[in-house]
Amino acid sequence: MPETKKDKKSLPIAGVFFLLIVIPLSLMAFLIANGMFKLGVSIKERAVNVLDVKSQEDIKARAVNTANQVASFLMETKKDLQVATIIPSTEAVYKQFISENKKAVWIKRDGKVQQVQIPLYKEIALIDKNGNEQIKIVDGQAIPAGKLVNISDPANTTHKKEDYFSKTKNLNKGEVYVSPVTGFYLDKAAFEKGERFSGIVRFATPIFSKDGFAGIIELALDYRHLAKFTDQLVPTQAEQVYETDASSGNYAYMVDYRGLVVSHPSDYHIVGLNRDGTLVPTLSPQNAAELTKKGAEALNMFQLGFMDPNIFAIAKEAAAGKSGIVMYKFGGHTKFVAYAPIKFYASNLPEPSGFGWIGLGLEIEKYNEAAVKVSKNIEKESKAWTATVVLVLIVAMVILFFIMLILVRGITRSLRSEVPEGSKGDLSVFNDDDDDDK
Repeated sequence: MPETKKDKKSLPIAGVFFLLIVIPLSLMAFLIANGMFKLGVSIKERAVNVLDVKSQEDIKARAVNTANQVASFLMETKKDLQVATIIPSTEAVYKQFISENKKAVWIKRDGKVQQVQIPLYKEIALIDKNGNEQIKIVDGQAIPAGKLVNISDPANTTHKKEDYFSKTKNLNKGEVYVSPVTGFYLDKAAFEKGERFSGIVRFATPIFSKDGFAGIIELALDYRHLAKFTDQLVPTQAEQVYETDASSGNYAYMVDYRGLVVSHPSDYHIVGLNRDGTLVPTLSPQNAAELTKKGAEALNMFQLGFMDPNIFAIAKEAAAGKSGIVMYKFGGHTKFVAYAPIKFYASNLPEPSGFGWIGLGLEIEKYNEAAVKVSKNIEKESKAWTATVVLVLIVAMVILFFIMLILVRGITRSLRSEVPEGSKGDLSVFNDDDDDDK
């Protein structure tokens, strides 16, 4: 009988062996591939949620930490004020006090960003019980006696309506008055030309002699040292920057106990003073369109409920000394904000509101871009692994097919060699000569 007929009779056995191995292998491969695909989808979905939850908690923790750093910094200033009450009251000593109290800030000079040491305090002043300035150092220079004024009249103060003398003279020994952030307003046009908000925070405490109240000591903290806690902070990265970009939607800001924004990447949102010392108007339902058109968008968080009720809710919760996470709409964008109170207190800054609060915000749409990118990578890798499993299965089946053919041919030949010539029986299926005897 021709060899081709013998091969055909070998095929049933080859098929049996092939199916016994390939069917379980195929089923296993299918389950692995399907399971891997589903796992990829599950991991992708969970990745977005885990990133959300983890990022929210991380940013909230950073908001609390930043608020605590600001509180500690303000407490250091309060201690410096107490030191100023016991040092000799002379121009030379006051100048030395100013020159020795410095901290680093980042500035841009000749187009280059650099870190420099600048005095913490723009001024120090000794004022008698009637409000007359006795010694005053401003920007490291002593003010001549002929230019010293009586600041019991707010009109004589730097910003025309400051009342720190009247707020301080009735305090007890050791008590401190802390002014709000005080500086002239900077509109959007000036900001876009490169100008930046400049201001101070005044710390004042009464001094006493054997005859009783003798006057006050006042320190004016340079606003730049306060603002750097938020101006250089990007909520989602560890590294500080020279100036955060509000357009990124990823920045920090500071709000005082009145709900007024006092630090923000866009300085035209900071509530400053008109040149006559009055507060500039802040956005409200009645004037929002007009002020926005003028580029004068100072913000009072208690007045922004018309944009989203949650903005008012944040201000209310923070004023109650609470921290948390809230989402709201602002400028047509969905904002995620973690907020935390600045737990610094003074005679005019009682608990629970204290100095104010810190907000760390993200624009949700831009924040989600990162999570979506990660999830797409996970899905891509899952599909790649699934395709690899299918390819391995196909190759394995082809290899198994040829192995089975070789194996079955070997078995057939072995059986034929064991069967005597001319035998009849069930093994005739392996012997082609039986057909020739018939």
